[in-house]
Amino acid sequence: MDLPRPTISEALDPDAPLDEADRGRLRWRCRRGLLENDLFVERYFRAHEAPLTWREARALARLMDLPDNDLLDLLLARREPEGELVDPDVRRVLDALRSAPV
Repeated sequence: MDLPRPTISEALDPDAPLDEADRGRLRWRCRRGLLENDLFVERYFRAHEAPLTWREARALARLMDLPDNDLLDLLLARREPEGELVDPDVRRVLDALRSAPV
């Protein structure tokens, strides 16, 4: 019996790379309402998409759960992660989003 594909939050090996279909779903999930956020996310995917792991995907998805203006404040370093977002994986992804090459 085939098991269903793991969702971003259910991956068995957090350091396993995402396959092409999962990366596509994650890219779609990361579409934002603010152009500024989309620019950060697009640069991140250009730099980090191929080796993206489930661990990074989960951290990115947690950031994408934020309202657009809160996400933009984090991306522009107007504020730092708080509460549930204080996590080393989220921090690594946020730092990569902030520093992705133009």
